This record gives sequence, C-alpha cells and structure tokens, in this order.
Amino acid sequence: MPNLSEPSGKQRIQSIDILRGVIMLIMALDHSRDFIHIAGPNGDPTNMETTTPILFFTRWITHFCAPTFVFLSGISAYLAGLRRTKSELSAFLIKRGLWLIFVEVVIITLGFTFNPLYNLFILQVLWAIGFSMVILGLLVRAPLAVIGVIGGLIVFGHDILDYLQLPQNGTDAGYILLRLFLTARATLFTINSTHLVFDFYAILPWTGMMSLGYVFGSLYKPSFDQQKRRRILLYAGLSVLALFFILRILNLYGDPAPWSVQRNGVYTVLSFFNVSKYPPSLLYSCMTIGAALVILSLTEKVHNRLTKIFAVYGNVPFFYYILHFYLIHIITVILFYASGYNNSQIVDPKSPFLFRPSTFGYNLGIVYLVWLFVIFVLYFPCKWFSKYKKTHSQWWLSYL
Repeated sequence: MPNLSEPSGKQRIQSIDILRGVIMLIMALDHSRDFIHIAGPNGDPTNMETTTPILFFTRWITHFCAPTFVFLSGISAYLAGLRRTKSELSAFLIKRGLWLIFVEVVIITLGFTFNPLYNLFILQVLWAIGFSMVILGLLVRAPLAVIGVIGGLIVFGHDILDYLQLPQNGTDAGYILLRLFLTARATLFTINSTHLVFDFYAILPWTGMMSLGYVFGSLYKPSFDQQKRRRILLYAGLSVLALFFILRILNLYGDPAPWSVQRNGVYTVLSFFNVSKYPPSLLYSCMTIGAALVILSLTEKVHNRLTKIFAVYGNVPFFYYILHFYLIHIITVILFYASGYNNSQIVDPKSPFLFRPSTFGYNLGIVYLVWLFVIFVLYFPCKWFSKYKKTHSQWWLSYL
C-alpha cells in the first residue's frame, strides 16, 4: 500500500499498518506456544476438559490473526489494482500467489521443522493466502459486486457442508480436492512412505475472506470520503459482531462445534467463544473480521508512539513472518540443549519438529517471556527493512 513520502509515489494506509502490526505480534505468541509450551503442538488449548482460562485465552486471541491478515490482503490487492490495469493486477496476484505457495512449502516448512530432508510439508496461512490470490487474480476482471457475492456465498454458505455426509478418508482425487479446498483440518496426506503433507488450511473459506477484503478495499480509494469510510467500517463491524452473537446464541448454524454449559460459568463463556478455525466457520469469521472492521474504523486517526511501533511491523509483515519462525525455532534449539536433551533426542516420532521432543516444554510464563523477547529483537530488522522499502523501488520489493 502506498506512501506519499516514498519515491514510488505510494501512500500507506496507517490504520491498516497498525492493525496488521498488532496481529503479527499476537501471531508470534501462538507460535511461541507451539514450540515452547509443555503441551506444545500435541496439546489442544481449546479442549474444555483440559484447558485453563489463561491457556485458552493465549490460543483464542491468536484466532484474530489469520482472518484479519487474509482480509487485509484482499484490501491490499484492491489498492494494488489502483496502480495497474486489470490485466496487470491479475498477473501480479497470480505470480505473487504462486510465490507465497513456494515460500510456504520450502521456506516456512523448513523454519517449522528444521528438517532439511522435508519428510513433512506443513501447509498453513501462506498456502491459503497464495492460493486465494491466484483465484482472486482470475476473478479481478469481474465486476466488484460479483466478487463480493462470490466471497459472501463462500463465507456464509460453506458451513452447509457440516450437515452433509462427506467421506472421512480416501486416496482418490475427489477426496483430496475436497479436503484441500473445503474441509481440511489438520489433514494428513501421504506422498510416499517417507514424506507427508500436513494441511491445516482449507483454501476456499479463506478465499471468501480475501474476496470480501478486496471489496472493502474500494473504501480506500483516494476519492472516498474518510468520514464516510470510518462510519461504514464501524457499522459493518458492529453488525457482523451482532450477527456472531445472535447465531452463536441460537446454536443452530455457523459452526460445527456448538457451545454448551460447562462445569462453571467461566468455562461456559469459554465454550461460547470456542469457535472453529479449521476450516474457518462463519462464526469464527464474524467474530474476527467484525472486530477487525471496528478497529480499522477507530484507529484511522490515531497516531502516537505505540501505533508507530505497531506500524513498523505492519509495514513488513512478510519479512517479519519468515524471521519470527526461524528465531523461535533457534530459541527452541537453545532451550533444548539447556534443558539437558542430547543429539539422540533431536528426532522424536511423536513430534513434527526437530529439537522439540514431546517431553520438552515450559510453562506459559516462559512462553510469554520468549514471545516478548522475539518481538523485541525483530523490531530492529523490521524497522530497517521498512525504511529500506520506503526509500527503494525495485520490482522485487512488491513480492516481500
């Protein structure tokens, strides 16, 4: 997104950078928990039988990251189109989408597993964003209203699949495509006897979010009245949040995991907000995107020292995203040896990550300390790269 101070003539939208920066920081908490917490990748912090309120919150707050990031990517795609023809925008989104898929499969997978043999490929948010960009690249020639309708039908309608009897396993192409595009939730695919694919993100529900973000991007045209934009964002966000509460109270549609009365009031509230991310349910989307719209409205004219810090991370989310995985995993390796583990325990069949045996881990207090350390350390390279992007205009910077 553009910045008038940049030599390229681009102008950045401060509220978008602030929100994106906040969610990038929160996201590092979730990945710190994956690597450092005693329950790690094998535990479920949203299991009402085993979780605690603080552990649940540590996971729940990070639910806002992926959908907000995908939605903002849609807005960014629209803004990128203001400087390009439809044909140029289509080509750019397809190329950038394929690049993100490559980064997910090759660079992020290695950062997650530290396994140079790539016995396990992990498909997460960049996989979903990349594929969604490719699809959006094919759609951008359509009228904005058509893109909005397609996005709305996907987001509001894909939970109908919860009521259908779908195959639960299989190896045929139909089953694999169904999982990849609509129903993947930590789905394991076998390539051969030594290589597996772990898919967390079903593509189309995220494509719906990006498409709606693309439509909302039209509110950020230079000619659009700022006060009107803030009002639309606020009312839209509050309406979506209201829809979340109404549908969640009714407990009839919008999430495959209905809430229920638990052992006490606190856990009943946790159950109410325990919506499904894999794949993202309608209620999950409403809860997260609704909040994002409200924040975009309220922060458009907020400028202070804290928001400047958030914007540093939000200026370079891709750069930060890659670095934070490798930094967290390097810290994990250090703690692995500091905890008394040896080279014979680097590989654990029960853990998908090297240097992260299933018996390894610390309490949440240590997780939060690691998280704060990670975001503090990454502030400086992010600030440098943010300044570099603002003062340079090489073509490849648009892919980072």
